[in-house]
Parts: sequence; C-alpha cells; structure tokens
Amino acid sequence: MRNFAANAWANKICGCEITFYRFTMLYRKLKGKNIFNGYELMGENMVLIMDEYGAVVEVADEVAAGENVESFEGILCPGFVNAHCHIELSHLKGKIPKHTGLVNFVQQVMTERTAGEEEKLTAMQAAAEELYNSGTVAVGDICNTTDSLVVKQNRLLHWHNFIEVSGFVGAAAQKRFDAAEEILHSFTSTKKDEQRISIVPHAPYSVSEKLFGLINQASAKRTISIHNQECAAENELYFSKSGGFLELYSNFGIDISDFRETGKRSLESWLPYFTKQQKIIMVHNSFTKKDDLQFAANYSGVEQLYYCLCPNANLYIENTLPDVEMMLQQNCNIVIGTDSYASNKQLNMFEEIKTICKNFTTIDLPTVLQWATINGANALGFNDVLGSFEKGKKPGVVLIGKNAERIF
Repeated sequence: MRNFAANAWANKICGCEITFYRFTMLYRKLKGKNIFNGYELMGENMVLIMDEYGAVVEVADEVAAGENVESFEGILCPGFVNAHCHIELSHLKGKIPKHTGLVNFVQQVMTERTAGEEEKLTAMQAAAEELYNSGTVAVGDICNTTDSLVVKQNRLLHWHNFIEVSGFVGAAAQKRFDAAEEILHSFTSTKKDEQRISIVPHAPYSVSEKLFGLINQASAKRTISIHNQECAAENELYFSKSGGFLELYSNFGIDISDFRETGKRSLESWLPYFTKQQKIIMVHNSFTKKDDLQFAANYSGVEQLYYCLCPNANLYIENTLPDVEMMLQQNCNIVIGTDSYASNKQLNMFEEIKTICKNFTTIDLPTVLQWATINGANALGFNDVLGSFEKGKKPGVVLIGKNAERIF
C-alpha cells in the first residue's frame, strides 16, 4: 500500500475531538470494544478494514490487521436501516399531545398537517440531518405528496419511497389510486431504480376492498408497507363494525355503508387481499396476537412478512408496546423504525433500540442490532450494499457507546 497523506479531517466521538487523516489508497482500520457485523458480535480483538470509499475489505484479527489501527470506546456497528418514517410530517414536531390514542391522533394529523412550503422544507431537512448524524443510512419513508422529493435528491441517505394511498369509500378507489400513481411518476422521473418505490396502503381502517385490489395488482413482487393493528379499535372495526373509528368516519363525513365486518381480527381480514408474492412490512403491531402471527405465517400469497417496531411512537400515541418477546418466539422477521416527529421526539434509531432493550430485558443487544441493520436492509431491498460488514458492501459505520453516532 502507498502511504501518501492527503487532507486531514475531524470528527467528534463521544464529546472528544479526534482528527483522522485520509490517505490515497490507504485503508482505514477501525477497532472498538467489539464489532457487531450485522449478525453477531465478533469479539474484542477484531479490526474492521475499510477502503477509502467506505467499502468493507474484511474484518481481521489484530495481528493480521497490522499497524495504523484507530481505536474507539464502544461497539462498531453497520449503519442503521430505518424501516418506517414519515419525514413529510416533520413540521408537526411537538404539535400533537401524547397519549391521545390513535383515533384522536389520526384526526389531529389530518387537520394539522397543512403548513407553508418553507416551514415543511426546513423541518424535513432537519429530520434528514438528524437521521444521517445519528447513524441511519437508509429509510423506508411514507410519502403522501412530492414534498420530500427535493430533500431526497441530496443522496446522503438511501430511500425506499412508499407512496401511500388511502380511501375507505370504494367508489373513489380508482381516483385515489390514479393520484398515487402521479406521485410515483414524479419520484421515478428522478430515480434510476424504480424497484425502490411502490404504491402502498395506509392502513386497514382507511383502505377500501376495491382500493386494496388495485394496490395488489400494482405491487406484484414488490416491497410494500401497511400500518397494522396499531390500536384496539382497528380489530373492533373488522370484527363487529364497532369501535372508535366510527366516530372518525362520522367526523369527516366518510360513508362506510359499503363496509362489511368480517367477524375476524384485522390482520386475518386484510392480508388475503395480497396475492402477488409481495414483501410486506407491517408497522406497529401493538395489538397483534399470537393467533394473528400464526395465521400470517401460514399464508402463502406473499413472499415475506416483516414486523416493524416503532416503540417510542407506540408509547407516544397509545402508551403501549407490542409483545416483542412473543414475536421473537414465533420466529417473526423483525425490523425497526422511528415513525415521525408527529409521534416521536426524535428520529434516532438508537433511541428505539434502547427503548426495546429497556422494556424487554430478555432480548439481548445483538438481536436488536440485527433488527436495526441487516433485517432492515433485507426488508427494504438494500442488503446488497447495506446492513452488514461483508466484503464489498458500503454499510457505513456507527459507534455505539452511551449513544450512537456515525463515524464513517
């Protein structure tokens, strides 16, 4: 290797100013108290070797790594993959009270989300900056408009854009779907990889059977997301056409006379609408039960199911958490998201990790880190470049101590 020093650059690690030097054709060798490679902890004597472009060369032991090793106080981890976010709602930070319950929360978002373009743009830029600085490298982002398009063109983060559509009245389904397609075309006109964008349903309580059918046809073998069983009222709606959502429909003049209860819980009612081998990220799952998980596991119409945890948003809105230990026992594919500033104080993935570890003490940190890295990359389709320290990938490097921050 040639050792021609180039420019010096600095970064703050745990409050200390550390200066690094970039070298032409010189690898960076990083060592922490341990290295989590996306799947497991590798041991305290291992060194992560990256090339100058951020690609993984190898993880080697200290002897093989040789000299010029940079040491850090903490665990080195691949960059986080945030499987569920709404940066469009960033201007709602602090505007919606906690613990209102989902039905009231949805009503407030619908009435409060209007804002000026400059206010929305400034808030979204701040959200993207927080995501980047706190170690996120990719985001599964919900889009109801093209508002976030300009923010995403800076390429600091990888994005999978979920163009979300809703409409509980069947007669309006085609119009709602056509509007979502227009938004999709706006995104794809500036993005090379059309597989990183898809039209998705908002939630079982806001999408008609006809609209589900249109989404199913358009999403064959694609990755989609849906808010699932975030509150008890969603299950009540499908089981007996009762519960808190009836008040929401009444308040907004939504005619639900065509809706028929199924006598089943929500997940068992909506999942059969999808038959085209989609990969589905189900978000929140606060009121998902063991029977739901077993039904989903036996359903063959989709390729893969992921259960996305957004614990701080769950506590913010409903003041409850999903049964994460049950999901783990049922061998669910679990990923993590932050939801939005409307339902969270921050968009920091490590805060979600800490909340999970605090509330589910039988689940160890490496398991939760796997959900936040390689599992998320698999769910969003970025596993070829992100999620783990495997040769040739460019996953970013996060240092985990009391907090987490990007160092590469």
